[in-house]
Amino acid sequence: MTERVKIASGSAWENIVGYSRAVRVGNIIEVAGTTAVDGDQLIGEGDVYVQTRFIFSKIEKALHEAGSSLNDVVRTRMYVTDISKWELIAKAHGEVFGQIKPVTTMVEVAKLIDEKLLIEIEMTAIIS
Repeated sequence: MTERVKIASGSAWENIVGYSRAVRVGNIIEVAGTTAVDGDQLIGEGDVYVQTRFIFSKIEKALHEAGSSLNDVVRTRMYVTDISKWELIAKAHGEVFGQIKPVTTMVEVAKLIDEKLLIEIEMTAIIS
């Protein structure tokens, strides 16, 4: 049986909701929807670019803990509350993934769990 490795972020919500920041099964890593919250602090309030960059750094830490890196990412999914800001989000995505070029999805959603959250990102990585 393939080992299931759970990566925790330390958020109190993980136990309440019953989820992990990331889960690795074999060579596949799935990263949960991630926002720009660090502990009880929102990073980049009102700035979707800053939130996006912070989320990528937060996800990168989880990938490293799972034995992976951003180079292994094959899919990103971005849920945004204002699609008119897509260029700022795309700029941040391109800065991180310009050479990696995973498949990606960006969709507008009515709202996230907190109105100050402008974007939530999840990823899939496959270690080759």
